[in-house]
Amino acid sequence: MKTELKGWLADNTVTTDNKEDKILVLESAGNLTLSDVLDEMKKEDTGLRAETLKHAVDLFQRTVSELVLNGYSVNTGLFRAVPQFRGVIDGGVWNPERNSIYVSFNQDKDLREAIARTNVKILGAKGDPVYFIGGEDAATRATDGSATAGRNYRLQGKNIKVAGTDSAVGIVLIDGKGIETKLPMDMIAINNPSEVLVLLPADMKDGTYELRLTTQYCHSSQTMLKTPRTVSRFINIGASQGDGDGDIVDDPTA
Repeated sequence: MKTELKGWLADNTVTTDNKEDKILVLESAGNLTLSDVLDEMKKEDTGLRAETLKHAVDLFQRTVSELVLNGYSVNTGLFRAVPQFRGVIDGGVWNPERNSIYVSFNQDKDLREAIARTNVKILGAKGDPVYFIGGEDAATRATDGSATAGRNYRLQGKNIKVAGTDSAVGIVLIDGKGIETKLPMDMIAINNPSEVLVLLPADMKDGTYELRLTTQYCHSSQTMLKTPRTVSRFINIGASQGDGDGDIVDDPTA
């Protein structure tokens, strides 16, 4: 399959001295699950039944998970997975309340070669006045969409400061069942036009969430939009759910 990524030119909000400095913001092709991947695999003329493909993929995932969590660094060609620890150990005792395990994933040889063959298409200048350009787990510095319950998550973008009097303004987390949790404003530690640092609830269960930010901010604190604008991105708490890596989704009605 020929691969191509599309992107929009946007102002680099990190560098303020160079007004012509641009970055490329990915045009998301969508958010896929493991079921979608299996459907794509079925299109190949492998001669294998759908049940066989699913069993092979499930076995691969379970085996890699068990090996990694027994201390192995696993190179699959596509990625390299390494287990690591988080938190300070007090008194030489592991405390699940303060310490945790996470697994870092880095692109491996096959993926690097595929990246080198991928075409990039620039669609033009991004016209949306509000958008995300990335996110970072403050606990692990991961930028792949993973996040940690009870820790800070850093959002970067343009005009994302949470401001306004409309009832929709704020940050909402939506779980896989569609249940929405609106965060109180005092959980936003940094609230700037290009950076928002939010404290995630400590009781978040593992899974994929949509983080939705709604604001009336427009270039200055004195002028507010009449109609709020919304942007969102997916974050993943705990074990990967196979739902993507932090795809950024702009509200099409904005």
